[in-house]
Amino acid sequence: MNIQKSYTKREGQGSLYIVPTPIGNLEDMTYRAVSMLQEADAIAAEDTRNTKKLLNHFEISTPLISYHEHNKQTRGPQLLQDIKDGQMIAVVSDAGMPGISDPGADLVQEAIEEDISVIVLPGCNAALPALVGSGLPTEQFYFYGFLPRKKKDRQVILESLTSQASTLIFYESPHRLKEMLGHLYEQFGNRQVAIARELTKRYEEYVRGSLEEVLEWAKEGEVRGEFCVIVEGAQEDESSDQFWWSHLSTKEHVEYYIEKKQLKPKEAIKQTSVDRKMKKRDVYQVYHVE
Repeated sequence: MNIQKSYTKREGQGSLYIVPTPIGNLEDMTYRAVSMLQEADAIAAEDTRNTKKLLNHFEISTPLISYHEHNKQTRGPQLLQDIKDGQMIAVVSDAGMPGISDPGADLVQEAIEEDISVIVLPGCNAALPALVGSGLPTEQFYFYGFLPRKKKDRQVILESLTSQASTLIFYESPHRLKEMLGHLYEQFGNRQVAIARELTKRYEEYVRGSLEEVLEWAKEGEVRGEFCVIVEGAQEDESSDQFWWSHLSTKEHVEYYIEKKQLKPKEAIKQTSVDRKMKKRDVYQVYHVE
């Protein structure tokens, strides 16, 4: 068991501070975050060039140290030793809350294991603004972050989330958005979805509709910016019997009707479209193209 009294100083030892930074609009930086970055002995940053711009804007001269996915194995122990030697180390990511879909989470875990105080400042994060702005239920939500890049790995995750009743939150990059939406449509059927793009920035945009509609929107032209994808959870009035196919991809769903129920391909495609609330032509395309 570990009990941390965050503001009880330990003689000779510093603390690890997790400091959120703006996800786009610099006016979202808190007074406390600025003060913390000024007072820290060093700032561990995912991208020192990007963070330098932020520090220059707020006239912060604290030394920067790189800490990212590719050097965390060696840099992490160094930072923890600095804290044990009495330093205050602040951690920032490129934008938003460190530790959410970035290597800051590893440093937090290692610090706790070393009995180092971890103090998290409240602040900017893309997931919650996107959820609230989506118009989808907020009572319960499930944050996943970035789905795996490989389709097989991604399908395994989506299968496990098919019967999840909570609203789902994903992150996605622009060059993978269309493919990701296609996989959501194949696995979840035609649920409601909202995409939040470039949050807090000049070109902030929400796209709300069914997965079918939003997928068509994404196919119309080049999509830019970082995306939060908010997906409606499984409906409470849908029984487990109606989700017997939750572990199947759309293609496997069709194949089930053909092999197990002896339906002709046309009939199997039609029934699959009914089950998943998808258009027959979309099911047909998935079945025959893949």
